[in-house]
Amino acid sequence: MAARVVYVLCAVTSAACATLLFRMFWRHRRHATRLVLWSSLSFAGFAVSNALVLADFVVLGTPALAIARAATACVASAVLLFALVWETE
Repeated sequence: MAARVVYVLCAVTSAACATLLFRMFWRHRRHATRLVLWSSLSFAGFAVSNALVLADFVVLGTPALAIARAATACVASAVLLFALVWETE
């Protein structure tokens, strides 16, 4: 039961971070850096990865989506790493 709550909270928190970062980028397009956009995309990927964890362990009950979870988390991390390396001033 506690694991389900943690999985849901992780997915909701990542989605909220992605939403807030994207809203900040969209409202302040002229002054916001592209790092904010890359960060929002990264957190969206983390939210998808956390949703896959929830679907994998709670809904399916087996680690059938392990490759998809790992790939999604790696892509999201790579997006954030790219942003931190190339978009810093």
